[in-house]
Amino acid sequence: MSLDNVVVSSLLERAKFYLSETVAPKANEIDESKDALFEALRGLGNLDLLALKVPETFGGKEFSEVNYGSFQKLVARYSGALAFLQTQHQSAAGILVAGDNSTLQHEYLPLMGSGEILLGVGFSHLRRGGKPIITAKSVPSGYLFDGAVPWITGFGCFQEFVVAATLPSGGAVFGIVPFQDVQQLGGGEITFNPPAQLAAMNSTSTVSATLNHWFLPNELVVSVKPPGWIHAQVKNNLLRATFLAFGCAEAGLDIIKSAFEKKSLSFIEDAFNSLQAELNSCRSAISKAREQEVEFTQKLQLRAWSVDLATRIAHAAVTVSSGAANYSYHAAQRVYREALVFTVTGQSSAIME
Repeated sequence: MSLDNVVVSSLLERAKFYLSETVAPKANEIDESKDALFEALRGLGNLDLLALKVPETFGGKEFSEVNYGSFQKLVARYSGALAFLQTQHQSAAGILVAGDNSTLQHEYLPLMGSGEILLGVGFSHLRRGGKPIITAKSVPSGYLFDGAVPWITGFGCFQEFVVAATLPSGGAVFGIVPFQDVQQLGGGEITFNPPAQLAAMNSTSTVSATLNHWFLPNELVVSVKPPGWIHAQVKNNLLRATFLAFGCAEAGLDIIKSAFEKKSLSFIEDAFNSLQAELNSCRSAISKAREQEVEFTQKLQLRAWSVDLATRIAHAAVTVSSGAANYSYHAAQRVYREALVFTVTGQSSAIME
């Protein structure tokens, strides 16, 4: 085993210990309580696990896509809300790494692994078709932003977030803006609606924002992307979200296994073995697809399989938990709701189809 593999294994073991011992017992509270969720995120920061894909030169761990996916799966197994929230922050770090602003990279990235700086993201709207809902135009020394950002997670936890707006060319500009109501001297403002009441992961404190003539100076511009960039990203990252689905599936299998141990019904064991085998097959197929760079249509089928499987396993967890699964605080109820969230995470029309 190489030194790099030793380091990765050690970090994943450290994460698993924290998640199983500290997060798992509070998983239902973390799903409902913003304070509990933010405390759990700070725990990952205390272990320096919040900038895993960031290069070592910026203080990160420089995880490969597969190693980072293993971490994603691990977090999702113990808390879907925590997995979703930390993904926002690590995505922001990834945008900074891929950006053109070296000053921002040196200012932000070294402090992101520990959570000393916490960033959210607001760019999923770029995947939508039709007229852009937030636009930007170039002005002297920066850009003016106008429009709405429909989905930003982590209000009250993240200090700032990376926002994206569509340019007249069809490209997009990314920049860092405050995650609180602010009015600029020149009249620009950014305001936030109260957190949405979500059916799942309500603790993530998800809000929408309105930017009215918000001036983004060039110093806070992360990058400018060409037309069609987001659609290329969707294709390239198509299988990335499967790690979250797999973590959710493993959480469901944990519940099914526990139910069998309590009820000793052979058909529950049969179901567990069958679903576990299918999960292994799905993981193996997706792993091969990553290595071989298969056709986009095949990737779509694999992504759909992972979502469908996680949902069926979560449904099975509800079934074997009987009437107790109707309680909002029951683990099977929480995992079933998490499966719904991961169904639409990173969704495009092609995935939907």
